[in-house]
Amino acid sequence: MVRAAVLPAVGSPLEITEIDLPEPGPGQVRIKLAAAGVCHSDLSLTNGTMRVPVPAVLGHEGAGTVVSVGEGVTHVAPGDGVVLNWAPACGKCHACSLGEVWLCADALTGAGSVYARRADDGSDLHPGLNVAAFAEETVVAANCVLRAPEGVPLTDAALLGCAVLTGYGAVRHSARVREGETVAVFGVGGVGLATLQAARIAGASKIIAVDVSPEKEELARKAGATDYVVASETTAREIRGLTGKQGVDVAVECVGRAVTIRTAWESTRRGGRTTVVGIGGKDQQVTFNALEIFHFGRTLSGCVYGNSDPAKDLPVLAEHIRAGRLDLSALVTEHIALDGIPAAFDNMVAGKGGRALVVF
Repeated sequence: MVRAAVLPAVGSPLEITEIDLPEPGPGQVRIKLAAAGVCHSDLSLTNGTMRVPVPAVLGHEGAGTVVSVGEGVTHVAPGDGVVLNWAPACGKCHACSLGEVWLCADALTGAGSVYARRADDGSDLHPGLNVAAFAEETVVAANCVLRAPEGVPLTDAALLGCAVLTGYGAVRHSARVREGETVAVFGVGGVGLATLQAARIAGASKIIAVDVSPEKEELARKAGATDYVVASETTAREIRGLTGKQGVDVAVECVGRAVTIRTAWESTRRGGRTTVVGIGGKDQQVTFNALEIFHFGRTLSGCVYGNSDPAKDLPVLAEHIRAGRLDLSALVTEHIALDGIPAAFDNMVAGKGGRALVVF
């Protein structure tokens, strides 16, 4: 048996309890977790903004060591360090055939499976977003594990599974930030901090961080922000003032709220790009009029998992880490145990801190 954080139902508090985890079957891998990041997507699952079958063990950003493998698994072996990939591409659907693996139609089919049972009553448990990283150990499909980069501690590597791939990909693949361009990043949480670092790596000339909390300025500047704006009704005007009254070349929204998306759009120069990374609810309606769409000539785009291909992007990120350009520790503001996850959710709602990291 292993300890895990179970979501019994949407809207219910997490329960830290023991679960019975089977040995890996054909095409499966059992992993002992080293660390798991507490992501806003996990919070979105608890409140119903995103939906997966429940009861479920949440957690989708993690890394650990292979304990055992099932029949047919050859790319990893017991003792290997691995990073979890919560959205594995099937390689067969229409999106995959176009090379857009981040839009794979079957990426989350594993979330509907039964992968473990509660120890107290034997009830079925689903693996959250495929990988159930909020547990001491987990069993996942083989295509959900990638070899961890050499020279990167597993506790740091956990962040590569979502926050860093998403933030880096938003800058590199979605917004395609070019050297010398100006960038605004809305939301200084784990993904926002990764986005700031990615903008710095891309060579952005001015990087403006925006958040509701004045206390996050130091975090943002450490990650690469050259300027910091406390969110208000005048945010777009302040950003235009910092960019010669033009607006930024690229705005990246990492919050998922209608007002923030709209502000990011208004902060973007004519002909610029606005990329939305944050996951908002259906009630978050954003409006535009036809004339402004024509007049400003901006591009507004969504961004799923950073439009990344983890198998290709992890080696690139590893090089940035080893060269000192990417500092994973700068994303983490709190190290916690499993029972600290509910408080980490509360901090997230309150807009406090960056990434909370569960360390096993």
